[in-house]
Parts: sequence; C-alpha cells; structure tokens
Amino acid sequence: MINYEEELKKFKPCLEVGEVEEAIHNQELTDVIDIVKEMMDKNNTSDKK
Repeated sequence: MINYEEELKKFKPCLEVGEVEEAIHNQELTDVIDIVKEMMDKNNTSDKK
C-alpha cells in the first residue's frame, strides 16, 4: 500500500516554464544545423587550399 506521507516527503516540484527555458538555454547543445554548418565550413576551407 502507498504511504502518502512518505511520498510527500520525497516530492520535489517541477520547474516553472521560465525556469525550464532558462535551464535549456544555459546548456550549450549542438543540434543538427550546427553540425551541418561546421561540416560545410570545414569543406569550404579545405576547398580554398
């Protein structure tokens, strides 16, 4: 059986929308567009040599 008082002690509220946005923007994430741009830049610099 579920012990609700014990579960309430473990409860941690989720982040608010603003905090979630801040947490996501503070992480430097590389997405596919960044990878493609980097590959194109490397290709363009090697073509110029």
